[in-house]
This record gives sequence, structure tokens and C-alpha cells, in this order.
Amino acid sequence: KDIQYIRSFYYNKLEFIRFDSNVGKFVGYTELGVKNAERLNKDTSQIAGMKAQREAYCLTNVGIDYQVA
Repeated sequence: KDIQYIRSFYYNKLEFIRFDSNVGKFVGYTELGVKNAERLNKDTSQIAGMKAQREAYCLTNVGIDYQVA
């Protein structure tokens, strides 16, 4: 439960939108990011795909990381 998947998008070194698996949706940080977050949050398949990334990427690799350590 404490494992978190975050995907951030940047433009000109400024983060404008982020998906956080703990929040479960996209969050915008600029005017452009807020508009895109609203658009992306309406697409349930996009949200489901991003949530699945936590399962596919984070939870798979955490076992490997603990074995190496």
C-alpha cells in the first residue's frame, strides 16, 4: 500500500501535469495542466491503464530490488 506510481509531464523544465496512483487521477499544476487533467480524467480507460502501471511496474520491481539489497 505504501508503493506509489507517479508519472509527471514537463514542459520547459516546469511540471504541468502528474498522475499519482495514491490520488488515482491526473492533477494539473498550470493552466495547461489543469485543462489536460480534466480531459484525461474523463477517459476511464486512461485512468485504468495508469493504475495498472503500478501493478505492472512498481510491484514487479519491488521484489527484485529487495532481493538485491
